[in-house]
Amino acid sequence: MTGARPRTIGALVAAASALLLAAALWFQFVEGLAPCTLCVWQRWPHVAALVLAGAGAWFGWRWAIALAALALLGGAGVAMFHVGVEQGWWEGLSTCAAGPITGLSTDALLAQIRDAPVARCDEAAWSLFGLSMAAWNAVASLGLATAAAFAASPFGGRAKVQASSSASQYR
Repeated sequence: MTGARPRTIGALVAAASALLLAAALWFQFVEGLAPCTLCVWQRWPHVAALVLAGAGAWFGWRWAIALAALALLGGAGVAMFHVGVEQGWWEGLSTCAAGPITGLSTDALLAQIRDAPVARCDEAAWSLFGLSMAAWNAVASLGLATAAAFAASPFGGRAKVQASSSASQYR
């Protein structure tokens, strides 16, 4: 890794992922917003990005920052899928809602109710400026993935400034 820029960007990506995870946990445990299955799935790419981008920043490993970019890109995909479920563009996962109840015994029905997720994937529990938490996560994940990809690329290092005056060429 050349220069300090990739390390700095890697550290910022790791810090941003840590902040997003802390915000998700704050909403869950302090504000009482139970996460749905897709909400929980969106956290794992940030855990991976935190570890990978942090290691890339600490040890100077561009490959780790590149893997963090891929993890964040995957997280953006999960978040965009979640936004589609919230908007009714497509169906969510089978784990996002209870299954059919026809033909179930009382015990099976009670077990299904007991094992059902607390929050529904198709209902946004929180929004800011008309965008749900999943939509904001998609935006943040795409931005962080772009920053991490830049840091891991050959263009992410500090460019060496060369003298361009004609007088310096002939000395």
